[in-house]
Amino acid sequence: MPACGGEVRDVYYLFDMSSFRTEPGSTEKSHLERVMTSRGSVEAAEWGKGPVVLLLHGAIGGYDQGVLLARTVCHPRFHFLSVSRPGYLGTALSLGRTAPEQADLCAEVLKDKGIERAAVIAISGGGPIALQFALRHAERCRALVMISACSQRLDVPLPLQWYVMKVAARIPGVAAGMRRRIERDPENSAKRSIRDEGVRLRTVRDPEAGPLFLALRTSVLDRLTERLPGTENDIRQTRAEMSWPLESIATPTLVVHGTADAVVPFTQAQSLTRRLRNAELLAIEGGEHVSIFTHRQEVQRRIGQFLDSIAD
Repeated sequence: MPACGGEVRDVYYLFDMSSFRTEPGSTEKSHLERVMTSRGSVEAAEWGKGPVVLLLHGAIGGYDQGVLLARTVCHPRFHFLSVSRPGYLGTALSLGRTAPEQADLCAEVLKDKGIERAAVIAISGGGPIALQFALRHAERCRALVMISACSQRLDVPLPLQWYVMKVAARIPGVAAGMRRRIERDPENSAKRSIRDEGVRLRTVRDPEAGPLFLALRTSVLDRLTERLPGTENDIRQTRAEMSWPLESIATPTLVVHGTADAVVPFTQAQSLTRRLRNAELLAIEGGEHVSIFTHRQEVQRRIGQFLDSIAD
């Protein structure tokens, strides 16, 4: 792990964030830093120039997966800020367990950095925090992009893979072995995430989407024990009641969701789009929870159009 305040380079073998330069020949570099808030230190990576985009990762995540999210769905013309949410990597769980607490923490991070407004892109378990940010800090929320995001109480069973991860975290060498197997046979290891064989092979063999998808699957096995507290907290929070006044959110919102998502049901995206006052839905027909990889070009194009359309 880079030292706090140091340059972030190749966080994993793919994460050379210097590729996010906004202009040819730019020497701008990205940094991993500690942002001090009234509750404690928040780990964050920052890079790029342009309108600010705050990235909120999902379960078994961290700031590094926010980097992956940006690389997958955004063009490099933005000022990105990717935080490790409480309980993930370098941000302590005690800084905020509930969605409102984490939303307030994000607002503090923006204030500390002198950022008045930001678009928020949230994926999966980051969804509740994005919604609370829009509810509690509307003046700071320029736009919302909800990708495969949880917005209601989840009642689907936890996948077997989650229990495998918990075991792997406790036994030395198991996570590293799992990572090596994924790297040796990316196509076979992707079967749990992409059930359709044709879509799976097309995605894994794609020169851009394939390496990004591989990086996601291997990243969760790096420093796995430092991702479990936040993940266990997310599981508790997303299985609690979310009776929030979402109808009061006027923030322009793009909801991106696969119709075959078995992790966060597509019905949540439909309900969220109906309840928000200014929302549109990009339904990925047949897409699963990893639609940002299987349908990357479609998702990237639509998110770019949406963010470009939002005037300050």
